[in-house]
Amino acid sequence: MTSSPPLHTVLGSGPAGTALARELVRRGHFVRLVDRSGSGPALEGVERYAADVATPEGARAAVAGAAVVYHCVNVGYHLQVEVMPKIQEAVLDASEAEGARLVVLDTLYPYGETHGAVMTEDTPWNATTRKGRMRAELDARYLAAHREGRLPVVLGRSADFVGPGVLNSTLGGAVFPAALTGQPVPALGDIDLPHSYTYIEDVAAGLATLGEHPDADGRVWHLPTAPARTTREILALVEHRTGRPIDLTAVAEPRPFGPFDETFMAEYAEMFYQHTEPQILDSSAIEKAYGLTPTPLETALDATLAWYGEFLAAHR
Repeated sequence: MTSSPPLHTVLGSGPAGTALARELVRRGHFVRLVDRSGSGPALEGVERYAADVATPEGARAAVAGAAVVYHCVNVGYHLQVEVMPKIQEAVLDASEAEGARLVVLDTLYPYGETHGAVMTEDTPWNATTRKGRMRAELDARYLAAHREGRLPVVLGRSADFVGPGVLNSTLGGAVFPAALTGQPVPALGDIDLPHSYTYIEDVAAGLATLGEHPDADGRVWHLPTAPARTTREILALVEHRTGRPIDLTAVAEPRPFGPFDETFMAEYAEMFYQHTEPQILDSSAIEKAYGLTPTPLETALDATLAWYGEFLAAHR
């Protein structure tokens, strides 16, 4: 009798979770994609499943039978400090009970202000903001759970997302639709500083690779990220591809703009340092360890603009 392939369960069906589910299927894995509704476009080879992983019972149902669990859940920005620790507790307990490995999608927030220093996996965690301290505390608990032998855990950190399906990012819904239609594009902070952006398909490839390699467990890895460019350079690449001049509007301090409403920007204000100092991510460790190569930024922009063109056409 042929046994079923191990189940890889992805928690969270946002851009990262959805891209990861597709990548895991491409690699031949049986995949369950979990969110609170269990709805959404059909993805070939993916089982959609409804569960609220902020609750113990929902998390247990979501990870039942999983060999590897990928935590890609996020919540509204103004809810993160309150809700993310509850999700962590439920997901850790459920994954431990199931005997699963846990792969966590993480942010750069724990590092805090680096004053332009290149971020490696050895960069100290010096966050002073509420959300940065919260993320650092979560990560410390994840790594402690691994050290204590509760379950195998590995963390994959990403810079700001860019790519198809990415709306709520500083290089997302406020930039590409406006660039394609001639509307004002926000220039957050100092756009002449180098800033790393991680392509969403490289987020997926990095997390899938960590999920396939138990030797990666017990530490933080930076997901594959192309060399940092200034945001102005990136916008010039977008301008060249659209054939339309970009109408830049300076946003020198946090204020509502485009899809970023007052509630979001009030919460984001403490993180605005990310636009007033260089944000440079070094992902050479995972590249060397597992032979991964970040997608060139030009290729990422081509795919992103194509997706946004279709998105805008569908929503006219």
